[in-house]
Amino acid sequence: MASVRVDSTATLLRNGYVLVAGGSTSAAELYDPRTSRWFSLGAMATPRQRHTATLLASGRVLVVGGGASSLGAAGSEVFDPDSNTWTAVSGLDLPRSQHTATLLPNGRVLIAGGDSGAGNALATALLFDPATNTWATTGRMSAFRVGHTATLLPNGRVLVSGGRTSANGTVLASAEFYDPATGTWLPAAPMVAQRTGHTSTLLLSGQVLVTGGFAGSLATATTELYDPATGVWTAQGSLPSLLVFHTATLLTSGQVLVTGGSNGGQPYLESASLFDPSTGTWAGTAWMATRRISHTATLLPSGEVLVLGGVAQAGVLNASAERYRPSSMPWRPAANLAAARAQLTATRLGTGAVLVAGGFPVGGGALASAALYDEATDSWQDTAPLGTARFLHSATLLGNGRVLVTGGQRDASTWLSASEVYAPTTGTWSPVADLGTRRARHTATLLAGSGKVLVTGGVSGTGSASNLASAELFDPSAGTWSFTGAMAHSRSFHAAVPLASGEVLVMGGISTDGATITATAELYNPATGTWRLTSPLATARYGHVAVPLGDGQRVLVVGGWGSDGALRSAEVYDVALGTWKNVSPLGTPRYLAHATKLSTGRVLVVTGEGGSGLGVLDSAEVYDAATDAWTPAGILSSRNTHHDLAVLPSGRVLVAGGSGSSGARLGADVYSPTP
Repeated sequence: MASVRVDSTATLLRNGYVLVAGGSTSAAELYDPRTSRWFSLGAMATPRQRHTATLLASGRVLVVGGGASSLGAAGSEVFDPDSNTWTAVSGLDLPRSQHTATLLPNGRVLIAGGDSGAGNALATALLFDPATNTWATTGRMSAFRVGHTATLLPNGRVLVSGGRTSANGTVLASAEFYDPATGTWLPAAPMVAQRTGHTSTLLLSGQVLVTGGFAGSLATATTELYDPATGVWTAQGSLPSLLVFHTATLLTSGQVLVTGGSNGGQPYLESASLFDPSTGTWAGTAWMATRRISHTATLLPSGEVLVLGGVAQAGVLNASAERYRPSSMPWRPAANLAAARAQLTATRLGTGAVLVAGGFPVGGGALASAALYDEATDSWQDTAPLGTARFLHSATLLGNGRVLVTGGQRDASTWLSASEVYAPTTGTWSPVADLGTRRARHTATLLAGSGKVLVTGGVSGTGSASNLASAELFDPSAGTWSFTGAMAHSRSFHAAVPLASGEVLVMGGISTDGATITATAELYNPATGTWRLTSPLATARYGHVAVPLGDGQRVLVVGGWGSDGALRSAEVYDVALGTWKNVSPLGTPRYLAHATKLSTGRVLVVTGEGGSGLGVLDSAEVYDAATDAWTPAGILSSRNTHHDLAVLPSGRVLVAGGSGSSGARLGADVYSPTP
């Protein structure tokens, strides 16, 4: 880094850069993980140390309190990554340092406790409202706390644990909840041990892992788990050594990486260890190159961890940075396709192979070629080409093991009605009856009861009347199409999901004149061939993804494009109630992403386009409905959109083809889910 830093903050921004601020200085800088380069920024208004930095829903960063010594500083400011500028925010009630800052589900930030600047712990709490850039008081904690931790739980409450009653006061075992709905604090069961200078990490299970800290005047190696479902703390295995003022980072694997710190004295530590939630055990891992205490650790989009700054030994501040690479990374490159292609289809066959068909190549036009991916050998084998070259088509695995490909475009001005079927046993394509209407950007859904395929909407040309409301049914036994009831709204760039009831839920898209983003949703009844409207989406969107959740009674809708650009928002449809509910938003806005349900029941959302300032993405995220939480899922080998994906026999996910800054790509990637 350009500056030595101790007790600084390091915040991952939506654009993939890391904002490093303060640490006994007012200087700030950006780190680019893709190029490993540092860029200096304009300084903050005041030097800060032991402050907090919180990524807001807008992508801005709120920095609060801190000082150039152990004392607190008044004031807060906001960093805008679009302009790389700082703006002061007035209204912080008191100087604060060593407080906690937690982004709440409603977008506000909860500031709790801390040092008042005179060595006294605080029990007061504040809320920052990003919409108005104002502060307001909220409920007061039951205890004065400094050196405590705060963790947002899946139920929306904030768990605060431990700390001291003053700079040299009693170390606490007590814990309490903040309830955003009422603005009040509620008692929680006390921890097994007193702790300050500890860490608190939300695991993928929704439990909270607390590690180390001072228990009284001595450092401890003990750890414990809090289970929100039972409200009980349970002692866990011990850390490899006594530990305080260390860092703890949740990895994409679900493990927790603990780095550096102190065993209660000097020398400070360069050691690191891993906690495995599946076994409840700790194990050592590679050591850092430098001893560190009061440093930062930030999970990067790649799944690596950036560690920087801190104190190597008494009086020696540190400007160095290093990256930890886990032994198992989420993504690995797969064998390249023989032909670069975007806007293709990828279909998992009953044999376990993945059939890739058609697409848009580098030179324009459409591809007719098709290939099979074998996971066991990580190789592609050519198979018979399509009878009709096409892109933006659909591919549906039929009940008899064959694949129906239909519609799409041959070039920028030719929309297709041609349909054909691939037989895996012979590796050949056979033509079937044409669609009744030429269409691309439509949906195709296999109906569970009849084995027929429902095709809905799409576009048939470039004119304002080309957006379609019509729907058709394919009968595999006869190889024919027939029109069924039309939707209430024309749609393209929409999504369709089969429900356990046998109905099909269709939602969102571009409607009417080809320029109106719709929030409408409707249900198709195969028994009557008719549609009925259901509750509309909370947010109008198109180019989104929709995936049924593991319980079969809910559907997750994510991202897309809305009135303000690419969306982070996500919502869940309750089949029984026929209603939508907002859930935790994506970490990064995504349009034209792809998604699939994993064998673990979680949902993987892959790349897409991030809109202004982000462009084509290379990152992925995973949603866990049980905890209503998104976690980073690493980065692919290149920025990529217009690809397709398929779940492999092992449960891994193949992402094939797509396009980036240089057009259609040959590449493919494989994702390994977290257990």
